[in-house]
Amino acid sequence: MEIKPNIPVVYVENLKDFSGKRVQIRGWVYNSRSSGSILFILVRDGTGIVQTVSTKNSLDPEKFELAKRLTQESSIVIWGLVRDDPRAPGGYEIELEDLELVHMAQDYPITPKEHGVAFLMEHRHLWLRSSRQNAILRIRATVIKACRDFLDEQGFLLVDAPILTPAAVEGTTTLFPVDYFGEQAYLSQSGQLYNEAACMAFGRVYCFGPAFRAEKSATRRHLAELWMLEPEAAFYTFEDNLKLQEELVSYVVQTVLEKRQRELQTLKRDIALLKRVTPPFPRITYDQALELLREKGIPLDWGEDFGAPHENAICTSFEKPVFVTHFPAKCKAFYMKPDPDRPEVTLSADLLAPEGYGEIIGGSERIDSLELLEQKLKENNLPKAPYRWYLDLRRYGSVPHSGFGMGIERTVSWICGLEHIRESIPFPRLLEKMYP
Repeated sequence: MEIKPNIPVVYVENLKDFSGKRVQIRGWVYNSRSSGSILFILVRDGTGIVQTVSTKNSLDPEKFELAKRLTQESSIVIWGLVRDDPRAPGGYEIELEDLELVHMAQDYPITPKEHGVAFLMEHRHLWLRSSRQNAILRIRATVIKACRDFLDEQGFLLVDAPILTPAAVEGTTTLFPVDYFGEQAYLSQSGQLYNEAACMAFGRVYCFGPAFRAEKSATRRHLAELWMLEPEAAFYTFEDNLKLQEELVSYVVQTVLEKRQRELQTLKRDIALLKRVTPPFPRITYDQALELLREKGIPLDWGEDFGAPHENAICTSFEKPVFVTHFPAKCKAFYMKPDPDRPEVTLSADLLAPEGYGEIIGGSERIDSLELLEQKLKENNLPKAPYRWYLDLRRYGSVPHSGFGMGIERTVSWICGLEHIRESIPFPRLLEKMYP
């Protein structure tokens, strides 16, 4: 590429700092159109889109002819003068003075016309280049950073959990089996059990990474591969756990509102709904939730877990995320601590996002008694051997402790107002969908 030492290479998102100055932009042709002798080229560079304007008088004739032949997604380098223009995308326009072709793209399959979801998913590697997907994934990055910033500031330590595990965390029916040098292993459903070991060493910890669920579900909320933020804290009570969750979620939402206004506008998100997300969050018990469901004509037997219709009915009754607490032990994981005053229910909670988005967080206080944990393993028909190390945590300095798991994709879907979770992750893994 040609080098012009007196003209800086800049990104579109920083053009506001270069008004009236000449710049170099490296990117791709997003779209183009001509109006007589005037040629408009929209150039994207990954941080934004800028409109360039050129005429036969402002551009070398040979370069002007090249500019007219540029195809969608051809890679180029441009030089020109930045001008304020409130009508242009981003509020700035570049008067094109020079142009270099890096690569002339072949006929691009994703055009400005409408395409079906199946076609777009088949071309997900290219669909990522669209303004909408750019906005969603930038918000995703901000959500992840905000989560980590919040926990780091609260004194939590990042401790990575393994991906290959010998045992189940969330039940044995959703495990992806893996051959581990002749032994049976599984892709991790959650880093929680390892977090519990880490919190006994460091006090307050979290892990962040992929989790895998072999659920044969094709709903708009399920992925086979997802990313989870999972904090765990020694000496944290059930109440401490809920307080941490509502403070974290509020911080994340307010950070996105502050830093990703442009992206939210691209998605046409109603930010008034997000501005309401501040502590405290409303709470109802599982029993109260069943009564609410009965009133709405969606009865559910006591002891059954919620499905999507039940979560929708509950969360649409509130303007903020709502905690549903004290689930029956029979529908929750073996490690959740029973309520001392009512042992048939657990000190657990699901946090349901409003507007019909449902569960984004599940958490509980954990069992800290060795005898009770051994009993729960037996009741759930889980083999004791793979959990020997986990039982050790109750032998050597056991303390009350609590934690939760936050699904990044569900959180991003809610904040962005997406219809389907598949857009909330760069390359979704869905039932019967693993390409590209």
